[in-house]
Amino acid sequence: MLKTTRALLAVPLATAALFAATPADAATASPLTCRGQGIDPAAQLHHRTETFVKAPPSTVWKVQTAVAGWPDWQAAVTSAKRLDPGPLHPGSRFRWTTPAPATPSSPATTLVITSTVGQVQPGRCVRWTGPAIGDGLRIDRGVHVWTFTPARGGVVVRTEESWTGAQIEADPATAIKYLAPGLDLWLADLKTAAEARHC
Repeated sequence: MLKTTRALLAVPLATAALFAATPADAATASPLTCRGQGIDPAAQLHHRTETFVKAPPSTVWKVQTAVAGWPDWQAAVTSAKRLDPGPLHPGSRFRWTTPAPATPSSPATTLVITSTVGQVQPGRCVRWTGPAIGDGLRIDRGVHVWTFTPARGGVVVRTEESWTGAQIEADPATAIKYLAPGLDLWLADLKTAAEARHC
């Protein structure tokens, strides 16, 4: 029940965490990139966040990139499946689902996200893109960048995501209400999972 409750709370947040950044964010940090590619620079809706994980970079990388295992440690992911074998590489695809609650502009639904890896540098960064589609809700293109920087005692994980699409851009106020906590929760769940495996 706790995971279900957390997931229902986290998903709207995870969904909207991908939507916007404050002007301060834009002024203080250059966009994250993986092999020179970042989020969609024209996107109106984006967010960036980071955390420190007390675990070896290799452990954090394995937890984050073992996509099929996401539902085991992420409250907001209900299913995840790789569509090709082996380590993530350019062209790798995976499909995952997350519930999205009703908002003033969309009904409760399950988003089906099909992601394609564009860039990857094992242990250091990964960037994927793809649409998120549910009944009555569509995000045409999400771009998600992750970086992993070794630091004393662990690794700094940074993530930035942009979303584009007529439906979400027509109601940015709703998207912004759910801004950062979902992406922050993904990082918190990653931190918990990686640190538990390191103990």
